[in-house]
Amino acid sequence: MQLIFIKKDMRNNPKKRTIIKLFYSALKLYRVWTFTAWARTEERFARTTLGSIWLGLSNLISIALLSAVYGTVFKVENFKEYVVYLGLGMVLWSSLSTSIGSSPNILLQNEIKIKNTNTNILFYPLEEWWFQLHNFFQSFAIVFLGLIFFNKGIAFNFIFYSTLPLINFLIFMFWFPFLICLLGVRYRDVYQLIPILLQLTFLLSPILYMKENLGKLIWIVNLNPIYLIISQFRDSILSGNLNFLNSLTTLLINFFGITISLLYLKNQKNNIPFLL
Repeated sequence: MQLIFIKKDMRNNPKKRTIIKLFYSALKLYRVWTFTAWARTEERFARTTLGSIWLGLSNLISIALLSAVYGTVFKVENFKEYVVYLGLGMVLWSSLSTSIGSSPNILLQNEIKIKNTNTNILFYPLEEWWFQLHNFFQSFAIVFLGLIFFNKGIAFNFIFYSTLPLINFLIFMFWFPFLICLLGVRYRDVYQLIPILLQLTFLLSPILYMKENLGKLIWIVNLNPIYLIISQFRDSILSGNLNFLNSLTTLLINFFGITISLLYLKNQKNNIPFLL
């Protein structure tokens, strides 16, 4: 099935393409990269009793333990509110950090396919993105159902206030790892640097603690794009307040990020096979 779509893509492969045509040609293969991403998820949990339920269950266990420990350390007054705050932050961070952490090796892992086929290189980041979306939605759904027991109001807030922040979160989950993926081909140090930066970003992000605890260092939060994406989504669920201007600004930044990433791919796509 994949070979059929590869042949079609080869016949429609002009030397010069606009970034829109480049993106569109990859989207035409959506039946392939969505299927292969789904197959990877099935393979990951093959011969397990609970299957992909483990994605959410493992997060629930981590949230329960972290809530008990850090709730005691920080002496939180409202434990139920803190569980929801930490739970949402952890499941969003886990999905986003996993997506970013795996991005430098996306093209390196597909080196043989890239060198021996004429498949649009964008196919592989899109496949990885769809795979990460599977993991995110399955994990988020289970964790969210668990958190509803602590605050039933988050279900209403999610339905009516979180659409735009969720869209921003999903778009960011595509273009930011995609850009890192392209940089990782030319600069192999990116693979070593990303885990360090993610760890530092997590420690400086109000995920386990309230941002007010940063005191005079609260300005760091505004320089942390990963946390800003998470906080907009989390705050819309927790408080039911949607800052439309901030969300719209984030959406525009996301489209700018996609454009920059595609332009970089367009300029470097002929060099990528030689850099792998």
